[in-house]
Amino acid sequence: MTALGKLLRTTTFKLTLVYLVVFSLFAALLLGYLALNTRRLVTEQINATVDAEINGLSEQYRQGGINRLVYVIDARSRRPGSSLYLVTTFAGVSMAGNVGSLAPGILDNPGWSETVYKRLEEPEGGAEHHALVRVFQLPGGFRLLVGRDLEERERLYHIVLDAGRWSIAMVIVLGIAGGFYVSRRVLRRVDAMTETARTIMAGDLGGRLPVAGTGDELDRLALNLNEMLERIEALMRGLKEVSDNIAHDLKTPLTRLRNRSEEALRTAHNENEYRAAIEQTIVESDDLIRTFNALLMIARAESGHARDNMTEFDAVEIARDVGELYEPLAEEKGLSLKVEADGVAPVKGNRELVSQALANLIDNAIKYAGPDHSKLNGAQPQIIVRALNEGDRILLTVADSGSGIPAADRSRVVERFVRLEQSRSQPGSGLGLSLASAVARLHGGELSLEDNAPGLKSVIALPRGGPVHQRQDEQSPPRQNGKT
Repeated sequence: MTALGKLLRTTTFKLTLVYLVVFSLFAALLLGYLALNTRRLVTEQINATVDAEINGLSEQYRQGGINRLVYVIDARSRRPGSSLYLVTTFAGVSMAGNVGSLAPGILDNPGWSETVYKRLEEPEGGAEHHALVRVFQLPGGFRLLVGRDLEERERLYHIVLDAGRWSIAMVIVLGIAGGFYVSRRVLRRVDAMTETARTIMAGDLGGRLPVAGTGDELDRLALNLNEMLERIEALMRGLKEVSDNIAHDLKTPLTRLRNRSEEALRTAHNENEYRAAIEQTIVESDDLIRTFNALLMIARAESGHARDNMTEFDAVEIARDVGELYEPLAEEKGLSLKVEADGVAPVKGNRELVSQALANLIDNAIKYAGPDHSKLNGAQPQIIVRALNEGDRILLTVADSGSGIPAADRSRVVERFVRLEQSRSQPGSGLGLSLASAVARLHGGELSLEDNAPGLKSVIALPRGGPVHQRQDEQSPPRQNGKT
């Protein structure tokens, strides 16, 4: 397609033509209305002038009779630029005036009419003129005709019409030129966006749509699309990292699973040995299943599909339930687990995912806040779980007294399969914090990792939801001994 063809097919040019046609029609109607009203105004002025003259001449007739009227008309008709005058007998014979000829029957019809005429001094065969005349019948059968030539009225009418035609023609020309100019500018920007989009489709996800900085609708569209592209690039980068991490982190347990099975086939001699090998294989398989379940849950949270199951619930209830679930495990590790959750903390979201995210934070705290990691000079390490109201946010916090996470690594540990060196000795897949972060983002919140001095404080901040009705057992005063 040629450049002109592309230009003519643009929406901007088509809209320009539509607006131009509409504006031209309105302009033509306005100019036509102005021309007609100008003509009507001139006609009314002629009528007023002729009526005034007829009244004056009638008065002259009453005062001096036909002779005086003839004298006055003869004098007036000799003046330059005078009106049209004619006095005739009842038989139509001209007695005075400057009108040489009229259309037939004009003098027989008293009142107003438009007619063609010739002046008395014009040669025979000259051009005819148009006039607006009034015929008045005088006593005695005499007829008086007074009128004005319409040439001035028609000249003014045509001047207005010609000016309107030229104005509309100039508007059309300038409108089309402006349409070409505007369409060309818009097309240039759209072509730049199209070229960038082709580059992105070719595999370069780092490309971004150009922003002119004018703040118009194309800039707003480009900014929104750039944000979308950044999100897609981040997701694709995350997918690549996940694929790489899965290939590296899952290769070891799969290899170990295969080797153990092969060793059992080669070395086992009785049922007990086979049974032990199968039980160990099941344990390894369960670990792999948990890893894949965590990946699926993260994918579910990041895709937004979990928004379909969002309901109103109380975050205090979740904190108590999850804390009660993990309290026996904490006691086995020699830890004190307390839940500080009073009142109501309303949240709208997916209860299952929020519970799992909080469970992951508590599980991490139990792993890394044990006696071996404590620096409390022999004091029993503790984990404190809180559900707090803070303005328009609900905070779910898990604070431990373990070794914590260095500030430089806190942004990295929320990525999939990332495990720091001090955590390699603990079981896990490196997906717990990733899931908690994905769940927080799904609900319009965020996961932050802070220094607990000593230890780590993990905070899930969620938007505050609507009111939640408390259950009867929640209305009783909270227990103070840390039991949930």
